[in-house]
Amino acid sequence: MSSTIKVLLAEDQSMVREALAALLGLEEDIEVVAQVARGDEVVAAAHAHGIDVALLDIEMPGCTGIEAAARLHKELPAVKLVVLTTFGRPGYLRSAMEAGADAFLVKDAPAAQLAEAVRKVLAGERVIDPTLAAAALAEGANPLTDREREVLRAAADGSTNAELAKALHLSQGTVRNYLSTAIQKLAARNRTEAVRIAREKGWL
Repeated sequence: MSSTIKVLLAEDQSMVREALAALLGLEEDIEVVAQVARGDEVVAAAHAHGIDVALLDIEMPGCTGIEAAARLHKELPAVKLVVLTTFGRPGYLRSAMEAGADAFLVKDAPAAQLAEAVRKVLAGERVIDPTLAAAALAEGANPLTDREREVLRAAADGSTNAELAKALHLSQGTVRNYLSTAIQKLAARNRTEAVRIAREKGWL
């Protein structure tokens, strides 16, 4: 490995991405060798540039940063994964760790802290924002199954049960059951409220 740490930056907001790249570029031992704006471009860019560390935003088109982290962890296990978020939602921390992330930080952390996190994960350490860690412990585990999350995510755009059934290759009765169970688990009054609650907690 070279003395310079090669970093991939994945962030869909160009101003934020460029600002992060500029800040990291000030560090003598860190070089941002690739920037992407979509989650589904992360793996290809990582392969192309031989990166050491990937900095991944959660909310991106194509696929989420957490989904991209899981794919990257599977295909390039030596690459260290740092998940960045503006959302201080505890469920995201749990999901990120399960996807193989080595660090989880809020985007408004000081630049020096971000650079230090890049160095630490490369040295084999795990870095987690302490406030998010405490919130995750207090919140507990995500009560939704993968299938319930999938159906609830798909229902977020207001699709009917028939539309959901077709899109997910399930029967309408099965879709109705998954939604009903998810609504009960979240103590919501309806599917719209269930989606809102699950999103707020980072469970979708």
